[in-house]
Amino acid sequence: MNNWLKYGLIGMVIAISLNANSQKDERLIQLSGVVVSSDSLQEMPYAGVYNKTTRRGTIADIYGFFSLVVHPSDTIMFRYYGHKPSSYIVPDTLSENRYSIIHMMTVDTIQLSEVVIYPWPSKEAFAQAFVEMNPYDDAMLRAQKELSGQSLAQIASLVPNDASLSFGNVVNQNNTRLYTMGQSPVNNLLNPFAWATFLQKWRSGELRRQ
Repeated sequence: MNNWLKYGLIGMVIAISLNANSQKDERLIQLSGVVVSSDSLQEMPYAGVYNKTTRRGTIADIYGFFSLVVHPSDTIMFRYYGHKPSSYIVPDTLSENRYSIIHMMTVDTIQLSEVVIYPWPSKEAFAQAFVEMNPYDDAMLRAQKELSGQSLAQIASLVPNDASLSFGNVVNQNNTRLYTMGQSPVNNLLNPFAWATFLQKWRSGELRRQ
């Protein structure tokens, strides 16, 4: 008698399960939405959208928009690189056959292992390069080379004139034009003061540094 009672209870459980499955809501709902990041609300292009219940999915477009057919109570999975996977359960209380959502995903911090890249393919090549290496200058020698008169003059020749120098040059040209108005321009080849200034700069080495 106990065995018949046990088998009867098992049969009732199976019948209730079959009846519940047969009464499952088979309505079709067009689920659409946009996948965005929770920190910046930026669209997440080509995010993966997967219906875990029906094992079907789709991919969002370049604007993070997606659309797929689901049933009530289906579980939708969202995946995007650099963000934590998340899920969404379709409500079973929907009365319309269309439903739209905005799904936000949380940024996931990914720790990558350190990668050190060396310019030598093997330890032997490194040893050979180390032996053949020319000694390099220390910081003081490099600073002295960079601050030498020749280096500074070369850098100064590459720097364009600022507003004040350009304005002074224009003023000098206007003064020269007004000074020589109505007569021949001044020829510095015949100016003894210009020759004296030239010789003085030449002897002091200013012309050589330039």
